[in-house]
Amino acid sequence: MDLVRALEMTEPRMLDGAMGTELAAAGLEMGGQSCLSHPEAVLAVHRSYVECGVDMLITNTLTMNRLAIEHHRLDVDVHDVNVAGARLARQAATGGQAVLGDISGTGQLLEPYGTLPEAAAYAAFYEQATALVDGGVDGFLIETMFDLHEAVVALRACRDVAKASGRPLPAMVTMAFATPARGGRTLMGNTAKACAEALSAEGAAAIGANCGDLGPAQLAEIVATLTAATSLPVLVQPNAGTPRLEGSRTVFDLSAQAFAEGMALCLAAGARLVGGCCGTNASHIQALAALLGRA
Repeated sequence: MDLVRALEMTEPRMLDGAMGTELAAAGLEMGGQSCLSHPEAVLAVHRSYVECGVDMLITNTLTMNRLAIEHHRLDVDVHDVNVAGARLARQAATGGQAVLGDISGTGQLLEPYGTLPEAAAYAAFYEQATALVDGGVDGFLIETMFDLHEAVVALRACRDVAKASGRPLPAMVTMAFATPARGGRTLMGNTAKACAEALSAEGAAAIGANCGDLGPAQLAEIVATLTAATSLPVLVQPNAGTPRLEGSRTVFDLSAQAFAEGMALCLAAGARLVGGCCGTNASHIQALAALLGRA
């Protein structure tokens, strides 16, 4: 799929569902290191979504930037793990799906709220994005971002990598919202409107919301705010409901049908790119496909 053209279409495009919680359900590590340790399991999850008829696959590389890898003391090479993640998604994309290189935060707060210099964050994002391009991605999805400042830095790095590559590599950005109240807020207090305006000005190809503390019905309120604040395509990938703890285990228990009902509200609010995040699986994406008239 030509990603640039897909983002220009007015009819909804479908992304995949969760990777990490699916790997955890199989008894494996949730992180991108599984691309190297259990590539067949990662490939199987990608293929389960291809069978649902998705238009885009997201690489299993969420926090595989140098700063996050070193903080968690993971024994993986930044370049190797991101190239592997991109190639696995590309291998699964037998229906011509676009492959999005998945990027998220460093796990540290940028100055002045924290100690991480902006230049260090930029370098980490640039390095990861470069490796994802080496692996053959069609563009980037910067997701699960709590801090608008960090999201902008990641977007700038991805856009600079795209420019250096000489290829059209759109970069989409989704923020994680903690509440729909007062115009929506991330954990850092960024409003949905402020996110839409800043990310649009920085050249994002699409903006939206994913993960966080809100289910699909609640995220419809955020989608409406984003749609009113930008002319860009709005992307939404909710969790399978609001996460809750059972002992030490995080549970997502929204049914596939209820997920689709909430996604109908997101579509009515203006979402043009739709998929699922934590706790979703092929059954949720199949229900979404049925909602879109693809089943």
